[in-house]
Amino acid sequence: AAKRSVLFCFEEETRRKRRKMDASKTAVVLIEYQNEFTTEGGKLHDAVKGVMESSGMLGKSKDLVDKARSKGCKIVHAPITFSDDYRELSDGIYGILANVKAGGCFKASEWGGKICDEMKPAEGDIVIEGKRGLDGFASTNLDFVLRQNNIENVVLGGFLTNCCVESTMRTAYEKGYNVITLTDCTAATSAEEQAASVEKTYPMFSKPMTASTFLESELK
Repeated sequence: AAKRSVLFCFEEETRRKRRKMDASKTAVVLIEYQNEFTTEGGKLHDAVKGVMESSGMLGKSKDLVDKARSKGCKIVHAPITFSDDYRELSDGIYGILANVKAGGCFKASEWGGKICDEMKPAEGDIVIEGKRGLDGFASTNLDFVLRQNNIENVVLGGFLTNCCVESTMRTAYEKGYNVITLTDCTAATSAEEQAASVEKTYPMFSKPMTASTFLESELK
């Protein structure tokens, strides 16, 4: 019985190790870590500041990226930007993109549209082109980049928890990627919206977990 118990424990440990993610096939996709959201003076910073501070979101995101990069993960930045006159959007645009346009947010020519200093792309990182909407895949080269780099695992962090991160999560799931959402590396405009996405929606289309759990338990 003792021998069977030891064998069982060995098999369980082997299975646990086998399930860990290969860093070379894993991409950390960073959605809209731009000054408009992340930094004092950004047009949308006050809206997300409370949730960011409650979890230490930006500091944890930077720590995650530094460690994931050192382990061999591909770091992929997905900013959203527009021209000064928002020619990419129709006159009849509505919903959240209408609010972006009305607020003059995420102009490529302005400080607010730049990736924040804490999350600046490093050598070897990839910056996705063409994000003009919510889903990180919809108008961009994200899927092309991931497949060209033999990525199987997509790890998501950024803004907004219940908008662009959620939209990207759903599409990544539908495209067959193994999707992880980082619960303490995302932020919404209220604690209620954050909790609703993380607790109710994320488990349907991803494996939600903290950054530390991902680094310590999921990644080789």
